[in-house]
Amino acid sequence: MKRSRFSEEQIIGILKEHQAGLGAKELCCKHGINDATFYKWRSKYGGMEVSDARRLKTLESENAKLKKMLAEQMMDVATLKEMLGKNF
Repeated sequence: MKRSRFSEEQIIGILKEHQAGLGAKELCCKHGINDATFYKWRSKYGGMEVSDARRLKTLESENAKLKKMLAEQMMDVATLKEMLGKNF
């Protein structure tokens, strides 16, 4: 996945500028981002504080690790079932 050149703190700062009254087009020109990027950020980080964004990031990484562990366990179970199903 492509890494953003903006940190969560910077993104939340940009969104707070928007809440303070600056228009979306002005912010996009000021910070050099696309309109679609701004609206994606707003849908993901809108109304968050920096600590909330950090917690979201840790939860997402933990969730990815758990999904990987589950997939590995399912593969192990399938392999064991296949081995036990064969007649030796």
